[in-house]
Amino acid sequence: MSRKERPPIPEPLPVPTVDAHTHLDACGATTPDLVRAALDRAVSAGIAAVITVADDMDSARWVAEAATWDARLYGAVALHPTRTEGFGDAERAELERLASTDGVVAVGETGLDYYWDYATPEAQQEAFRWHIDLAKRVGKPLMIHNREAHDDVLAILASEGPPETVMFHCFSGDAEVARRCIDAGYLLSFAGTVTFRNARELQEAARLVPDEQLLVETDAPFLTPHPFRGRPNEPYCAAYTVVGLAELRGQPVEAVAEVTRRNAERVFHLHVTEIEDAERPPEGS
Repeated sequence: MSRKERPPIPEPLPVPTVDAHTHLDACGATTPDLVRAALDRAVSAGIAAVITVADDMDSARWVAEAATWDARLYGAVALHPTRTEGFGDAERAELERLASTDGVVAVGETGLDYYWDYATPEAQQEAFRWHIDLAKRVGKPLMIHNREAHDDVLAILASEGPPETVMFHCFSGDAEVARRCIDAGYLLSFAGTVTFRNARELQEAARLVPDEQLLVETDAPFLTPHPFRGRPNEPYCAAYTVVGLAELRGQPVEAVAEVTRRNAERVFHLHVTEIEDAERPPEGS
């Protein structure tokens, strides 16, 4: 089978959950019909709702509009830390407007990324502080991108004072970083990376997270769960990560699906409907 083909749609989870972080536009689902088809595939696997996330200004505009197309879709807007060089007043004003719209449920993804050098640490840190303040002003959760910047991300959150809800998307730290986040009351969201065979430190972290601080995501089109690593990711693949998390944590799949859905409903103020006898789209649709 070609590596470019999407993984098969799994059997539906025993109870529905939420993909707490994805990028539908980067998945190619850029029109109402394509978004609806992607969400239909997600529902057929037990993923009842999806939060699609911006990473630049064009994406932020698209996310705010797309969040009005389907009741199963919500949005988050911010400027990704790698895009923050030259972040000015016009962009800030527009992001504040977009973050205040009804379909947008979080400010994100923002934070620090020291792996890439597209923006200086100083530019990233200034933008991160501004996004923290924005989340407080609009009263919405803050969705963190953190790559090779654990100490600085946590220090800036502490110095600025975090908003009421902070989510570390695609958590990438070890057990020690997880404990620091847990103690601060932050939510940790796990993507397909937690299922990778060589992700032992990340898996150790995932076992530590209390139920009430756990979320699941795809970060699609990236980070497709094992055993489909390297193939295109999509929100329905969050079901594979739920199964992997359940195995790691020694919990029933139903329990992990239930707590991750309830946490997403609580912190993002979602209205997720139960799935009953969802029609499974034909393979390849």
